[in-house]
Amino acid sequence: MAHEVDYELFGDDLQFVEIALDQAEAVVAEAGAMMYMEQGIQMETIFGDGSDQGNKSGLMGMLASAGKRVITGESLFMTIFENKDSRQRKVAFAAPYPGKIIPMDLRNFGGKIICQKDAFLCAAKGTAVGIAFQKKIGVGFFGGEGFIMQKLEGDGLAFLHAGGCIVKRELQPGETLRVDTGCLVALTSTVEYDVQFVGGIKNSIFGGEGLFFATLAGPGTVWLQSLPFNKMADRIMTAARGTGSGSKEQGSILNILNNL
Repeated sequence: MAHEVDYELFGDDLQFVEIALDQAEAVVAEAGAMMYMEQGIQMETIFGDGSDQGNKSGLMGMLASAGKRVITGESLFMTIFENKDSRQRKVAFAAPYPGKIIPMDLRNFGGKIICQKDAFLCAAKGTAVGIAFQKKIGVGFFGGEGFIMQKLEGDGLAFLHAGGCIVKRELQPGETLRVDTGCLVALTSTVEYDVQFVGGIKNSIFGGEGLFFATLAGPGTVWLQSLPFNKMADRIMTAARGTGSGSKEQGSILNILNNL
């Protein structure tokens, strides 16, 4: 069972979460996510996620858990923050870029959530952070998240992070939602995830929405982000190439022709 922890969110677009730990309670987080910790909190770097699933098999189990994280593109190590004091102590974790932190009680979603590879921020100790393979080839090649996504399992609190504004949608049985492939943050295990061709030459080439949509079919819950990090990075890179001494002509015809 995961440790029971209390939390509080601070900020609006640049958020951080402060987690209160009683004695012997702990939270596991991505390496480098910690913002601050009070006296009495002990930090320990570990292989894998520190859940009982990896510890049951000893060293090989921990190596397998760490190997799964490497496959998802995450760091080989994670960090556990445990309260060694007799009094309640707090530790905080910051979002890596502008967006929102999403607290999730995994008990409310059947004990399992599937999320994009870089969405996980931290969770109560005992939460298993694994991988979820996409069985459909089309999803793997064109779904925006590839064949591999992260899988969070347990009965405690987990915290995800995504860009921009976050919207939660409850899909009824048979209800389908089409979204930009990069806007998907997380979904429950009951949601069917597939991709669909946009259709039409003009839509595909000039529509600006890419060649494929992600199709999500209920029942279940999905979380979407309004500003995927790759879109924000692309806009920054585009602006960086088009600014400088010629920034005053940004709206001119010559600048438009140069961009084309």
